[in-house]
Amino acid sequence: MKNYDAYLFDFDYTLADSSRGIVGCFRDVLDRAGFPDISDETIKRTIGLTLEEAFSEMTGERDPTILSRWRKEYVKAADRIMNSSTKLFDEVPELFSILREKGKKIGIISTKYRYRIEDFLMSHFGELPVDLIIGGEDVKEAKPSPEGIREAMRRLEVNPDKVLYCGDSTVDGATARNAGVDFAGVLHGVTTREELEEFPNVGIVENLLELPKN
Repeated sequence: MKNYDAYLFDFDYTLADSSRGIVGCFRDVLDRAGFPDISDETIKRTIGLTLEEAFSEMTGERDPTILSRWRKEYVKAADRIMNSSTKLFDEVPELFSILREKGKKIGIISTKYRYRIEDFLMSHFGELPVDLIIGGEDVKEAKPSPEGIREAMRRLEVNPDKVLYCGDSTVDGATARNAGVDFAGVLHGVTTREELEEFPNVGIVENLLELPKN
């Protein structure tokens, strides 16, 4: 089994379930914008996209000014309810503890804002349990651009062949492929095993503790 020096994770639907908060924030904006009939399932399928991409995909809107306004409205709603509506997956503390004991480096690459992830993790662990977090505000190009992973590798001083990137979506599979690192799919979200298996991977797991941890 391959040995990795660094484990990089997506956040939403990989380390935590924030779907209730995400749906609530999107619903708050979409209802007021005249799109009350978009289903919760449709909203959940956009998790992993940037906010502008998600709004555009759901509504067909292409005007960047309108999309930017909706994004700002979403962020205001998220500041109120997101972290209180987010649940850390049960196995995450044990996984992080195992990786730490083995001397592995841990990072998070997400389209979610870094400050929100930091606040959430601090509330659960009392300190940041990871070496770095790269959020949506830290990159010029969102996933599936490899920018976030490449920046993490630079800061952690690891080579691509020593990195495992773990995520729940096809965007994550494409991100790992574009960055030239190994990918492990996680079945915590709405993306199916068959969809994740379309990307090169070292495994598709239902529980993060099933990840290779040599």
